[in-house]
Amino acid sequence: MSIGLEHYLILSGILFSIGLYGALAKRNAIAILMSIEIMLTAASIAMIAFSRYVVPLLLTGQIFVIFIMVVAAAETAVGLAIIISIYRKRETVDATEIDLMKM
Repeated sequence: MSIGLEHYLILSGILFSIGLYGALAKRNAIAILMSIEIMLTAASIAMIAFSRYVVPLLLTGQIFVIFIMVVAAAETAVGLAIIISIYRKRETVDATEIDLMKM
């Protein structure tokens, strides 16, 4: 039995589902950011799998994964900076208690 495209897509779907559940169900802002990172990783796995099995001569999947990694790194840096700023002001990272836009 060899590992095919379906196996990678199932893994990607499972990871994306776990990340989506975590992003929607968690109250901790850091856990929400980690769940979003899991979702981006799932998208990267799908891109690499499609690039490998559908069009093996083109490197478009790998290029998309590089862009996803750059976006993930930027999202982590900005997200953690925002969370640290909110923590210093409110002393909590609970997403339900963060209402800085309200007057």
